[in-house]
Amino acid sequence: MNVNIIATACMSIVVLTACALSSESRWQSPHFRDGKFVNLEPYKQDFGFSRTLDIVEKFWFTEFPDTEPDHELPVQPLTRQQLSSRVQDAVYRLGHSTVLMKLNGQYWLTDPIFSERASPVQWIGPKRFHSVPINPTTLPEITGVIISHDHYDHLDEDSIELLKDRVQHFFVPLGVAKYLKDWGVPDQKIHELDWWQSVSVEGMRLTATPSNHFSGRGLFNRNETLWASWVIDSGKKKIFFSGDSGYFEGFKEIGKEFGPFDLTIMENGAYNTDWAKSHMFPEETIQAHKDLNGKQMLPVHHGTFKLAFHTWFDPMESISRLGQQHQIPVLTPMMGQEVIIGGSQTYAAWWLDAMPKAQDVAQFQSEP
Repeated sequence: MNVNIIATACMSIVVLTACALSSESRWQSPHFRDGKFVNLEPYKQDFGFSRTLDIVEKFWFTEFPDTEPDHELPVQPLTRQQLSSRVQDAVYRLGHSTVLMKLNGQYWLTDPIFSERASPVQWIGPKRFHSVPINPTTLPEITGVIISHDHYDHLDEDSIELLKDRVQHFFVPLGVAKYLKDWGVPDQKIHELDWWQSVSVEGMRLTATPSNHFSGRGLFNRNETLWASWVIDSGKKKIFFSGDSGYFEGFKEIGKEFGPFDLTIMENGAYNTDWAKSHMFPEETIQAHKDLNGKQMLPVHHGTFKLAFHTWFDPMESISRLGQQHQIPVLTPMMGQEVIIGGSQTYAAWWLDAMPKAQDVAQFQSEP
């Protein structure tokens, strides 16, 4: 197994993947030290060659039941005509952490990935559980694309190349602009921000805020680009997009500075004790939402790719149960189904029909 295959397989678990990016010593960010970006709450995590091989072996040769559905998951088809008829602010999950938002009549996208696999190549790597609810070539003109970090399940070259001529602005953390430029996105379209920096365009204000994670599209360029969460303020609605993050005290600071939020779009999936500091368990996602002073929560980062060892339906089951316990409006739409921001809509537990029939939902517990 060569290095590229190891990197691809490892990415399936912890989102470490290929391609080198030389370090930028020019960054004057307080979060950039000795050629690497650092977290507000640093943690040690061994993903050296030996550890990577252990994870690859676990992923490929150890049996973990129901990590993938046994048939394609259902979606709610979405058309451009349906989008244009909506006058209220609304969001639509298109898969994984890709959310289409209609705000003030403008369209915005988070971490677009429309490829069949979250991988540097399309012949191996995590494969989609479902189709994309809307044909990406029929999307309306997008005012802004918001990228949280450079991992392959969040920054997808084919999707950027498909969108680049129909997107007015791209918002990325420090260091990520290089990729977009290499893929043909004009410099003037790219806004590259450090944590706590803001930019206003088209009546919207976007602020890059911290997350506790890591970056790298290969085994040898870890943390050479920044990772971020985002505050999206339309003047009428305020939305928080977590990107990927472990739980950390920074959520409280963001909530104090920018909350309350009408909607939080929160990571809830790909969790495991082996990388507990870089991804949140459902209980931590609930706490982060509280820290942010959020009203409604849209959990993402699950239901599209196999990226961990928990069952594919655990994130939805667990966060729904916890939302009820904590009296938090947790929104669990089918992919493509409309969410009116501030609305009172409820959603059927659509994943139940696709779960193994012998699964005792009442007794279901998250992975420890």
